[in-house]
Amino acid sequence: MTVGTAAEAVWPWVTQVRLAPYSYDWIDNLGRRSPRELAGLPEPRTGDSFTASGGRKLGRIVSVEQGKQLTASVMGAFMSYVLVPQPDDTTRLLLKVVMQTRRWVAVGVSVGDLIMARRQLLNLKRLAEQTAN
Repeated sequence: MTVGTAAEAVWPWVTQVRLAPYSYDWIDNLGRRSPRELAGLPEPRTGDSFTASGGRKLGRIVSVEQGKQLTASVMGAFMSYVLVPQPDDTTRLLLKVVMQTRRWVAVGVSVGDLIMARRQLLNLKRLAEQTAN
């Protein structure tokens, strides 16, 4: 997904996933609204909690390259967010999800995750663009 601002403005929102899922809050966050302002979190570190749902911490960060990528493990899946700066001061925000499961389960998980991940990336894009301008 292309975000209409520099990676430096996108990164804080990606790292803020540690507070809430930023997808469909009524599903993923027990109806609690994901924060719409940056909380000034410290930079993430390997071993930190990854995200929270309904106030409950979930997953662990397994790899982080400040300003470039954040990879975490949650509920048996690995999620990598990658920021790729573009020459026109925009950013490509990529998300890759990898999970080992049975083929028939993978189809359902993939469809559900596609919907939730798309919403998350759209929310992060909108918030990064709003705060950068």
